[in-house]
Amino acid sequence: MRKFLVVLDDSRECLNAMRFAALRAAKTGGGVQILSVIAPEEFNHWIGVGDLMREEARERIEAHYEVFAKWMRDRQGIDPELVIREGEAVPEILDQIREDPEIGVLVLGAGTDSKGPGPLVTQLARSSGSLPIPVTIVPGGLSKERLEAVC
Repeated sequence: MRKFLVVLDDSRECLNAMRFAALRAAKTGGGVQILSVIAPEEFNHWIGVGDLMREEARERIEAHYEVFAKWMRDRQGIDPELVIREGEAVPEILDQIREDPEIGVLVLGAGTDSKGPGPLVTQLARSSGSLPIPVTIVPGGLSKERLEAVC
């Protein structure tokens, strides 16, 4: 089964990327894999404190994931898979793509503010020519209705 890989983070544009991945997976008979990356700088503390912070980060991610997963199951009939990795976002995304041969498309949400589309879109767009799968960039400002019409 072809999976749409979508990155779960704290950005507002993440919502449109999730919607797009779920809609496309439902229409094409695919699946959705949701990846969240915990940055290593969050744990540069004493070992006990770092472990506690890591566990709290995982709990936050799982709670955030459950919101999207419930919507995907209820509205699209898709049961997404959660993957949590630790490290720098771009290398971890690329490693996940390499390690899971079922991933067929990377879906990213583009920011709408004056700073640009966001660090993930910027960094991955630079190397998109050498990626083993296509990248779909979903505009963060796209309305829910327009997004549904496009899918």
